[in-house]
Amino acid sequence: MGIFDRFKNQARDKAKSKDMSDAAERRVNERTGGKYEDQVDAAQQRAEGALGMDRDRDRPDQP
Repeated sequence: MGIFDRFKNQARDKAKSKDMSDAAERRVNERTGGKYEDQVDAAQQRAEGALGMDRDRDRPDQP
């Protein structure tokens, strides 16, 4: 396995983690009827930050 394969795998894993985080946020918002949407979003941002998955919410993800 070359060094570029490692970077490719890390990028794929990071994208998968973001997808899972977004899916969890959607599920919680669906189950609560969106009542706690702001709190759920804030919690998701804190969790992603703790895991090193910070992203700017105003910009779409960069490839």
